[in-house]
Amino acid sequence: MNITINEELRAFIDPLTATEQAALERSLLAEGCRDALVLWGEVLIDGHNRYDICRRHQIAFRTVQNSSFASLDDVMLWMIDNHLARRSVSDFQRGVLALRKKEIVSAQRASAAGQPDKAEAGTESAAAAADQGPPWHTREDVAKAARVSSNTISQIERIQKAAAPQLVEAVRTGTISINAAANVASLPAEQQIAAVAGGKKQLQEAARQVREQKAAARPPKEEPPSEVTALRAQVAALREKIDALTAENADLKNQLEPR
Repeated sequence: MNITINEELRAFIDPLTATEQAALERSLLAEGCRDALVLWGEVLIDGHNRYDICRRHQIAFRTVQNSSFASLDDVMLWMIDNHLARRSVSDFQRGVLALRKKEIVSAQRASAAGQPDKAEAGTESAAAAADQGPPWHTREDVAKAARVSSNTISQIERIQKAAAPQLVEAVRTGTISINAAANVASLPAEQQIAAVAGGKKQLQEAARQVREQKAAARPPKEEPPSEVTALRAQVAALREKIDALTAENADLKNQLEPR
């Protein structure tokens, strides 16, 4: 049996931790590979970790075909949806997957809009794009699919654009939080790499320094007057008014006095 590994598809799957790898390996050795691997033609689309372990230990496995996809993009959307539904996927990975889904769906819809003949004919890719839920125009759409806040999606976008590969790996493995990584990503690449090399404490310190620098650069906010200050201002204004009325009253008395 010829099975092909597509590295672009494999990238959707977070590598197993050492503990997860050992647990899966023990299970396969003890019970065999009970769930079939899913193929699209010769391309493996589900069961990459099981396939690696089965090959290494010569464990028998079954395969099933899923021929419902019209393109590699459709396979990607299927894989993304499978992973987004899993509880074990981290917030960072869900955000990355949801952003990738937005790119694919937007490209499919743009392609369908630019080729009305194909859209009217109801091609499978166009139908798949039309059936992908929200319009995916906003960060809120992506955040809802990833089950995170729109602010978290914004931070993940910042990490994807500016983070060094070492920093991306650190946030992926949970060494640093998404929020802290987004701050560290604003540093030059060499400083990011040095912070990662210094370990968790160094990363947290780098993130703290960036936050403090940003806070210092912000213009000071005008504090709203407190209730006491506001009352004092009102009292002062009333006193000024009383003084003015008193002076006016005295002036009128002087005018009425006989000369």
